[in-house]
Amino acid sequence: MKWILFVVLCFIWGSSFVLMKTGLEALSPFQVASIRIICAGVFMLPFAKKAYTEVPKEIIRPIVVSGFLGTFFPAYLFCIAQTKIDSSLAGILNALTPLTTIAIGTAFFNMKLGWTKWLGMILGFAGMLVLLLNGNKEISFNYIGYASFVVIATICYGLNVNVVSKYIQNTAPMHIATIAFTSLIIPTLIILGITGYFTDPRLINGEWTSGTIAAAVLGILGTGVASVSFYMLMKKAGPVFASMVTYGIPFVAIGWGLITGETITVTQMAGMLIILIGVRLAN
Repeated sequence: MKWILFVVLCFIWGSSFVLMKTGLEALSPFQVASIRIICAGVFMLPFAKKAYTEVPKEIIRPIVVSGFLGTFFPAYLFCIAQTKIDSSLAGILNALTPLTTIAIGTAFFNMKLGWTKWLGMILGFAGMLVLLLNGNKEISFNYIGYASFVVIATICYGLNVNVVSKYIQNTAPMHIATIAFTSLIIPTLIILGITGYFTDPRLINGEWTSGTIAAAVLGILGTGVASVSFYMLMKKAGPVFASMVTYGIPFVAIGWGLITGETITVTQMAGMLIILIGVRLAN
């Protein structure tokens, strides 16, 4: 079951970059991120009454914190970053997530890891570098300030994984996602309103339709469905294995490349093999 969840998450999150790119072609990064979060929250509203009733009050606060760390801040940080840096650099930096998870876990959450898990994390990151550095598109290190937004996002992810693992591990994944996302609806609506989204003529004229649809699908699938699956994976396999989903995203990218007529090189195959070995060792 955990490997099924792993593959599903890799596919959804690996495909989300296409939706994000489509959304940013028409909307601002703040608008794309806000619509994404709002749609995820609205998608979870039918489950809100049961979630808030069954979850103990002392658990609701860490769940809300999890929503901000795992969804709110990263959504805006990634959208802002990808207006200036290319996807290759963003993908490499995103692979820091498992390492930040371990670093934060060992420093603040008493996480104990053997040398094989550390070796697995290092191999996974090395495989990611081999896979992405072999791409045809040169990696640009301009706009380092924007690249730091992705690094901050991975720190948020690492914090979130540890918070969930320590404080809300025994809570139903559906309840976690429901409370986390519905609690973000109001603040993201305020941000979306401040950007002028609701009053801009381009919305009324339909110029923003494609971008809005892309952001909405990104919210429902890439945030709502994916996050429930992620919480389920963490509950079944632990925080370290769950964070390794980051390394599976390039597989989906290569799949999209094959569909569009691209080829896979021997070096790329070697990179994927290294990633698989790393995932296995870390598990």
